[in-house]
Amino acid sequence: MRKEKGDLTPTERLEIGILLGKGYGSRAIAKALGRGKSTVNYEVAKNQVRGRYDPLKAQEKARLRKRMRRLEWSKIEQCPKLKGLIIEKLGRHWNPDEIAGWLKRTKQPYVSKTAIYDWLRTARGERYCQHLYSKRKRVKKRKKKAKRVMIPNRIGLERRFRGATNRTRYGHCEADTMMSRKGTRGGLKTGVERKSRLAVAGKVVNMKPVEHGQVLGQLFASLKVRSSTFDNGPENRDHEQLGFPTFFCDPYSSWQKGSIENINKMLRRYFPKGTDFNLVTQKEIDRVVGIINHKPRKILGYRSAWEVAQDAGIIKSEVA
Repeated sequence: MRKEKGDLTPTERLEIGILLGKGYGSRAIAKALGRGKSTVNYEVAKNQVRGRYDPLKAQEKARLRKRMRRLEWSKIEQCPKLKGLIIEKLGRHWNPDEIAGWLKRTKQPYVSKTAIYDWLRTARGERYCQHLYSKRKRVKKRKKKAKRVMIPNRIGLERRFRGATNRTRYGHCEADTMMSRKGTRGGLKTGVERKSRLAVAGKVVNMKPVEHGQVLGQLFASLKVRSSTFDNGPENRDHEQLGFPTFFCDPYSSWQKGSIENINKMLRRYFPKGTDFNLVTQKEIDRVVGIINHKPRKILGYRSAWEVAQDAGIIKSEVA
């Protein structure tokens, strides 16, 4: 089946859903996917449901629309007046774009230029291809661009260490990003050690991978880290520079890193959505992280995350 320009794959729609949920704008999403900004804007506008973009529903809407678009050419055969007008204009050496534009402007029965081309490729319309400038029966195929890799050398969770997955060993972490208020840059880089639930957090001034890698490296420098788990956000592109094994959740599956999602939920009590982190000091962030790390947790037998991490010997230097 011919892949039309701008068509998105189910995986790309899942990524759009993730990045929208993290507060990314259409320009940043387009850059991450290697697509045009207009393609992302069209996708979100056309395939959202009740003002919300759901990747699974968007995929179904796109599938149905494409199916109807493929059948649009049959309208020409079903409407003798329309078919006659198209044949007449082709005989006057109008191209399908000019015919479609004229039909729309003069409020005649209308089909798109794509439908006219599709009709010309059928047995019923093939004879009229001689009136086209190129006289081609088929559209010249575009050379496929090299597919852009969003996360280089990405390793999925299925290959993560068993000790990380079942929490039997210390040192395996998760990381995420809390976005600043819409319209502002930066945010908060957050991390957690999976077994002890010890949290760390630091400000990032922008969403560039280099910035996120540097901040996360500084945060994890206080811990003995064996590995870390991320989502598929483009800010994690430089994961190989961190110096320890990294693993990635499946697309649209933030529940696979539930520990950091829970920490983010705790942090949101103090920094609710809409917070401009440019106005929050690192000192205030450290104070909040300290409150979280020093409170007793039921899952830890009512010990604090700081106590558990300290006893396990995974703290290399003092953390909040």
